[in-house]
Amino acid sequence: MAFVQFSQVSLAFGDRDILKDVSVNLMTGTKAALTGANGAGKSTLIKVMAGLIKPDSGSYSCQKDTRIAYLPQSGLTHHGCSLKEEADRAFEFGYELQKQIDELGEQAAKNPESSDNLLVRQAELIAKLEESGWHRREATAESVLLGLGFSHEDLSRQTEEFSGGWQMRIALAKALMQNPDILLLDEPTNYLDIEARDWLEKFLVNYKGAFLLVSHDRYFLDVTVTEVFELFGGDLKRYKGNFSHYEQIREVELKTLIAEYEKQQDEIEKLQDFIRRFGVQATKAAQAQERQKQLDKILAKKIEIPESLKKIHFKFPQAPHAGHLVMRTKNLCKSYDGQRNIIENLDLVVENGEMLVVAGRNGAGKSTLLRMLAGVDWISSGEIIPGAGVKIGYFSQDNAETICGTESILDYIESRAPTELIPKVRDMLGSFLFRGDDVFKPLNVLSGGEKSRIALLQLLLSPNNLLILDEPTNHLDMHSKDVLMNALKDFGGTVIFVSHDRGFIEGLATRVLELKPGQHREFPGDYRYYMERIEAEESGLADGSGGQKENQPQVQEGPAKSEGKRSWEEQKRLEAERRKAERAVAKIEEEITKVEEEKSLLEAKLGLPEIYSNGAKAKEIQTKINEINARLEKLTEDWESAMENIL
Repeated sequence: MAFVQFSQVSLAFGDRDILKDVSVNLMTGTKAALTGANGAGKSTLIKVMAGLIKPDSGSYSCQKDTRIAYLPQSGLTHHGCSLKEEADRAFEFGYELQKQIDELGEQAAKNPESSDNLLVRQAELIAKLEESGWHRREATAESVLLGLGFSHEDLSRQTEEFSGGWQMRIALAKALMQNPDILLLDEPTNYLDIEARDWLEKFLVNYKGAFLLVSHDRYFLDVTVTEVFELFGGDLKRYKGNFSHYEQIREVELKTLIAEYEKQQDEIEKLQDFIRRFGVQATKAAQAQERQKQLDKILAKKIEIPESLKKIHFKFPQAPHAGHLVMRTKNLCKSYDGQRNIIENLDLVVENGEMLVVAGRNGAGKSTLLRMLAGVDWISSGEIIPGAGVKIGYFSQDNAETICGTESILDYIESRAPTELIPKVRDMLGSFLFRGDDVFKPLNVLSGGEKSRIALLQLLLSPNNLLILDEPTNHLDMHSKDVLMNALKDFGGTVIFVSHDRGFIEGLATRVLELKPGQHREFPGDYRYYMERIEAEESGLADGSGGQKENQPQVQEGPAKSEGKRSWEEQKRLEAERRKAERAVAKIEEEITKVEEEKSLLEAKLGLPEIYSNGAKAKEIQTKINEINARLEKLTEDWESAMENIL
C-alpha cells in the first residue's frame, strides 16, 4: 500500500506561523479535501507535501516507489508540440520503467550467474508497469482529454494555441493520466465547465489511489471526498465524512469557540479597565500587577476569530417593480460567420421572479445569448422585447476591465452604494473577500479576479430588477458564494445566469434553458430535475423531446412526464406546487438542523465537570434534552409528510 506521511511539520513566514506541528497521512484509498480560510496556508501545505517547499521542522516518510502528482492553481503553460504529444509526456515514468526493464534483460543475458536476482527485479518492474496502465496510454490519454472537454480535432493542435484556462486543463489531464499513487490538486475545477466537472467527479470517485484536493465547490467536494482536513490558525484537524457533514460539525464547534472568544474578550476588557483605573494608585498597585499577570496569561493564549468565520447578513437593494412579463424573444438568431447559427429561432418567455439558468457545453452560445439579452452584443435576426419597467444589470468577467484608477476599493464602492447601505459597505466588502486593510488598496493594483469581485458587488448595489449574470461565482470562496446566493434569493427580481458551480445552480435555478449549437430546449423545473432528465435520455429511458420511450419504466413522477401530454400551464402549475413543497421541506430541515445543534450544545455542557458534578444542573439539562428529542421526533414526522408531496 502506497503512502506518504508528514509528522509535526512546522513552517513560518517571518513572525507568522503557517503550519504548527501538522501531521497528515495519505494512503491508498484516501479521498480527502483540504479546507480553511483564504490565506490559511492550504496551497503552502500542498506544496510542502509535493516537495516544492521545505518545512522548518518535522519528519517525512514515504513508501518506496510511491509516485506523487501535483497540480498548482495556475501558471502552467505548454508549447512546442501538439496536444497529443504533450499528453504522451505524462507517461514518461512508464518509458523510464521500460528502459530499466530492457537494461535488466540485457544484464541477465550477459551475466547468467546473476540472472536470477536480475530477473526477479525485472518481473517486479514489469508488474508495476502493467499496473500503471502504461500499455493503455493512448486510450487513457484520449479518454481523459475528451472527458475534460477537448475535442478529437484538438489532439492535433499545437499546445500554444490554447488559452490560459485550457492550458490548466492540459496540466490537469497530465496529472490524471500519470495514474499516480497520490494526487495533490489545488483548485482543479477553477477552469472547468460543469460537464468537465461532472466527468472529474466520476473519475475521482472511481480513483484507486489517494488524493488530497482544495476546492471552493461544495457540491464537487460532497460527491468526491470522504474526509476533510481543516487548516485553522496553523493547526490541522481531520473530520470524517463528506464536506456537508464537516460543515455541520464545524458550525457547532465554532459556536462554542465564538462563545469562548466573547467570554475571553469580556475578561480582557475587565482586567484592562482595572489596570487603567488603579495601576497608578499606590494602594492598588499590587492588585494591578496581579491583574497584569492574569492578563498576560490570557493574551498568551488569546483566541482569534478569522474575519472569514464572522457571519455577515445583509440584503441588497430591493428590485424596482416590474410587470409580470420581464422579457421575451421572437425567432432570435445569432451567427458570426453568416452561415452557421449559434442561436437559432429562439422563442423565450421570462416571467417576473424566475431564476433561469442557461446550460450547455462550451461553444453552445451561453455567453453569447446573455450578451444579446443584455444589449451588449448585436443580433443577427429576430427580436428581444423587454417588459414594462424592466431595468437590466449585466455582469461578465469583462466588467473588470472598466475598473481602474487610484481610488481605494472602499471609496469606490461607497461612492456607488445607496445611502442606506453605506454603513454596511465594510461588511459587504468582507463577504466578497476584501478584509482588513485590503479595502484601502487602490484599484490600479488589483488582480483581474479582485476587479471581477468589485464589479459584481457594484452591480448588486444598483437598483435593477433583471440581473443577467455570466459566471458570477468565479473568484469567490464558499462563504462568498453563500452570501451571493442568499442575496439573490432575497432580491425580489428576475435572474438569468450561467454558472459552472453546480451547488450554486441547484440552490438558485427554477428553470433551465439548454443550448446546443443551433438548438435549444426548455425544462420547467430545477437543475436536479434537468440532470435527471438528461441522465434518463442518456440511459435510453427517455427520448430527446422529453417523452418516455415505449415499454420503458417511468423515469420520475410529475415534471418528468412528456411535455407533449401536458400543457405549458399545467407543467408550470405542477412545478409551482413542487417548489412550494420543496420550500416546506427545506424549512423543516432548517428547523431540524437548529434543534440538533441545540441538542449538541446541551450534550456538550452535560460533559463539563461543573455540570455533571451538580445533580440539579445535570437533571435540568437532561430534561431539556428529552424535550428536544420529542421535538425532533415531531419534526421528523412533519418532514416525512412534507416529502410525500414531492415524491
